[in-house]
Amino acid sequence: MRAGEIHIAIVDWVVLTSYLVLTVAVGLIAGLRVKNTDHYFLGDRRFGKWLMMGQAFGTGTHAEMPVSLAGAVYHTGLSAIWFQWKNLFATPFYWLIAPLFRRIRRTTLAEAVEDRYGSWFGAIYTAFALAFLTINAASMLKGAAKVISQAAGGEVPVNGIVIAMVVVFILYSFVGGLVAAAWTDFLQGFLIILLSFMLIPLGWGPAGGMAGIRGSLPAVRLSLATPGGIGPWFIAMLTINGLIGIVAQPHLMAAVGTGKDEQDCRVGFLYGTFVKRFCTVGWAMVGLMVAAFIARGTFGARALEDPEAAFGFACRHLLFPGGIGLLIACVLAANMASCSAFMVDSGALFTRNFYRKYLVPAAGDAHYLLVGRLSGLAITLGGVLYAVFLIQRVLYSFLLTETMATYVGIAVMGGILWPRANRWGAMSSMAAAAVTNFTAYYARGQRLDSWDPNVFLLALSVGIVFLVGVSLLTPPEPRAALASFYERLQTPTAGPAETAAKEGRQLLLVNLFRLRRGAGGYGFLQAYRTDLRGFAAGWIIAAALIAAVWLLFQV
Repeated sequence: MRAGEIHIAIVDWVVLTSYLVLTVAVGLIAGLRVKNTDHYFLGDRRFGKWLMMGQAFGTGTHAEMPVSLAGAVYHTGLSAIWFQWKNLFATPFYWLIAPLFRRIRRTTLAEAVEDRYGSWFGAIYTAFALAFLTINAASMLKGAAKVISQAAGGEVPVNGIVIAMVVVFILYSFVGGLVAAAWTDFLQGFLIILLSFMLIPLGWGPAGGMAGIRGSLPAVRLSLATPGGIGPWFIAMLTINGLIGIVAQPHLMAAVGTGKDEQDCRVGFLYGTFVKRFCTVGWAMVGLMVAAFIARGTFGARALEDPEAAFGFACRHLLFPGGIGLLIACVLAANMASCSAFMVDSGALFTRNFYRKYLVPAAGDAHYLLVGRLSGLAITLGGVLYAVFLIQRVLYSFLLTETMATYVGIAVMGGILWPRANRWGAMSSMAAAAVTNFTAYYARGQRLDSWDPNVFLLALSVGIVFLVGVSLLTPPEPRAALASFYERLQTPTAGPAETAAKEGRQLLLVNLFRLRRGAGGYGFLQAYRTDLRGFAAGWIIAAALIAAVWLLFQV
């Protein structure tokens, strides 16, 4: 929306200030008992199902998502929901992935990579992870600041909002670490859901309800059939991309592996992510309502110059006094939930995988706790500088980090599935995939941070070939290190490995190429019972969500 069309009233400031005070208070109170690094970085792995769901939902939902999707649906129709649902078919696999992060029994994913491939490859992963967290945090800060500046009618500068957000989440993250981040994620999750649906009842009447939307728009605009750019092939490649890339994203160890037990980790990751998929429906509905407003001339406008102004258009014409403050609070919630977790994760990576390993290896835990706090703060401030001075288009920054995570993920996922994979194959696969990817886009005259399913498949295939080929041509990893790594993956966090198959707690991904041996003489359905039940439930939920949305708009 254009500057000056809406203004923040006193009641909006009251709502916004109340939210900020409450968030900081919850974070500080939750973090007062943090006394050691395990508690600060991982919450002592004591989080229950609800906190785990809040973490998964909060860290995976960003402030720019409602704006970008509402704009896409306004421009293209309901089928544009697939721009956010592109990973819907990857979500059931999260049930299978979650226990891996718990059984690894490490504070950071870099430590797990070092266990598998050795110290120098762990150092390479640490460098990637710190860059990933810094760029992603900067992108989220910039994206949320743009949304808030628009919601405030341009009254507040974007970079000023970036700095204000950082000050708020640093206040509680510095003190309380992941405990504070988890509790504020849980609180802010309700605000993110509110952000997703608050405009719908306000716009339902002006849009004429569902009958009015159907009467105002062509039937094709209400179809779930994918738009020209996102077809079945595109979605299939995005699903593979999401599955491989997610295991290499450094914040997943804290977001997924900190539950009290494996079941809490599974429930949190799967169902927390499905809450996000559900919220996507609300964002899409806002886009359709704005399309109906424009078609009917409800507010005197017959077109929007920028489709991504659709969300702002709805805010401008529908929100009540105090609603702008609530909207800004919701956007802040969506953003700070992720950034606070990233601050803690980056501190853990620096402290455990660089500072303690190479600089000060024999200090006390209190010393490392202080270093974790200070390093997380310093890296976050680096992200602020990146956001203020280097980011022009938020989308491009996200595309860059997501693509690189996938190519690192070849080595990480390969190291879990295939014991013969070694550090030379891992390194060559990452380099070959990245070079293939960027060379292909350069040859086509496209941006290097573009994403095309055919280029992705080519780069992925090259990376896998190099992982397998180079690993087979070079010496395997030391037997003792491999045995220790896989023994942890085969051993449930509660109970011995010997009874895992009998109790149905064997993991499909760890035993993918040795399912019969992993079953230990028990039937397939019994040995992998927990994996299979949750996996099936995930597919049922995904199918039900698609069917419900189709019924809502077609029947």
